[in-house]
Amino acid sequence: MTAFDDRDRGFENKFARDEEMAFRVTARRNKLVGQWAAGLMKLTPEETDAYAKSVVQADFEEAGDEDVVRKLLGDLTAAGAEVEEAQVRQALVQQMIEARRQLLKAE
Repeated sequence: MTAFDDRDRGFENKFARDEEMAFRVTARRNKLVGQWAAGLMKLTPEETDAYAKSVVQADFEEAGDEDVVRKLLGDLTAAGAEVEEAQVRQALVQQMIEARRQLLKAE
């Protein structure tokens, strides 16, 4: 029975590592897309850091990316940036790839 217990623990550990990595990638993506949006809004470096953190925090409002898209679109529109929802969603996809690359490189 020990072999089965070890195997079960191994699967649980892998699942936990995979979930942690997915969380880290999403948080990094949100930070990167926040920096992208801050550039469009012409924020200062200090404002950019604060804004990127606020985008990461916005992701905790509900499951999925809709809360992040809603925040980005609202803030960009309020700042007078000409951007469409499709551009924001494309930025999320591009920054997800970059976030994965950065985290894999760091390991």
